[in-house]
Amino acid sequence: MSNPTLVADVVALARAAKAAARIMAKAPVAQRRTALVAIADEIVARRDEILAANARDLDAAKAAGMAPAMQDRLKLDGGRVQGLANAVRAVSQAPDLVGRLERAESLPSGLELTRMRIPLGVIAMIYEARPGVTTDAAALCLWSGNACLLRGGSEAFHSNAALGAAVAAGLAAAGLPATAVQIVPFTDREAIAELVKLDELVDLVIPRGGEGLIRFVAERARVPVIKHYKGVCHIFIHAAADLDMALNIIDNAKTQRPGVCNAVETVLIDRAIATRAVPALLNRLAARVELRTDDEFRAIAAHAGHPAAAQLRLADEADWHAEYLDLVLAVRIVDGLDGAIAHIEQYASDHTESIITADAAVAERFVREVQSSTVMVNASTRFADGGELGLGAEIGISTTKIHAYGPMGAEGLTTTKFVVRGNGQVRS
Repeated sequence: MSNPTLVADVVALARAAKAAARIMAKAPVAQRRTALVAIADEIVARRDEILAANARDLDAAKAAGMAPAMQDRLKLDGGRVQGLANAVRAVSQAPDLVGRLERAESLPSGLELTRMRIPLGVIAMIYEARPGVTTDAAALCLWSGNACLLRGGSEAFHSNAALGAAVAAGLAAAGLPATAVQIVPFTDREAIAELVKLDELVDLVIPRGGEGLIRFVAERARVPVIKHYKGVCHIFIHAAADLDMALNIIDNAKTQRPGVCNAVETVLIDRAIATRAVPALLNRLAARVELRTDDEFRAIAAHAGHPAAAQLRLADEADWHAEYLDLVLAVRIVDGLDGAIAHIEQYASDHTESIITADAAVAERFVREVQSSTVMVNASTRFADGGELGLGAEIGISTTKIHAYGPMGAEGLTTTKFVVRGNGQVRS
């Protein structure tokens, strides 16, 4: 049974956001830019408050036994706080989207047709222990003329509140309503269940986090949902790969920040080079990363007399589906490009896949046939990020093909309406 007080409070937040969205849709670009610059300035000015709030969250996470890789996702330091401010400032320098005219054409009737880009309205963002999402989402929603409701995970409650205060101060400095960005103050999932029912007040829900969170939202929502699903990212070492390049890329993609969604989770090795690649991969990673491999990989390692062979764990079916978010890597030997594509088609989460090869024709076929939201050639999966791909920041990486797919920036938070201009035409 729903808590009537909680329901009323959630509805009140959504109504306030709806009213703010009408103001944001009409706010001139200069005012929106002023707001973002002011928010960036407030983040920097409040650095000590933000770090103190984050320290409270980290202390609680450590006491609760949160995995180190997840603690890294939660942690803020001086450099990361500055990075949050820089990302907001970068969004403020992007081209304006609101009101942009696209695809102009003259129709046989004499009518002039264009599409005008407009905001979606109210965006509900539901995410887990990544406080940086708070400011990225706020900046992107404001720049695209939307209002937003941000419901972060309980693990980052104090961090999100401190960042939300910086956003509110920046909005006030620009003369825009603080209700354009609201931090949902309720940590229980009943609040989420109520929020995603409000299809007359909320225009889009974006869940970003673990599989359980996304399923919880998708199963209860009446509001349209864009899923930012788990990142089961693959790297395929093709027979024509530069092996040193492949090892550098895999090392970066797995170990730089293992707790993020664009970290590689499965490496596929072309059988044609397996006898060289297996020992090389073990030499590079075995001391730092737990490898879960198929029988063939283990047999090659044992035949080569590699000292790590005895410690290898045999992968099971669940490992090919796993988003570890940790220093764990699944590895499988496959029968060339066809085997790699078949594995990806069966197990990928539509996030990011990369091929390492010097064969341009093979690379082109991989790019054409793999249908994930980001496909790379000779590059780390860690580049599947809005900031790295020129979006300034991202609200997440959509694995839902309808509307937006892949790293989702401000443009993904808009749609287009038809604008028709005539000189008296009537339809016969």
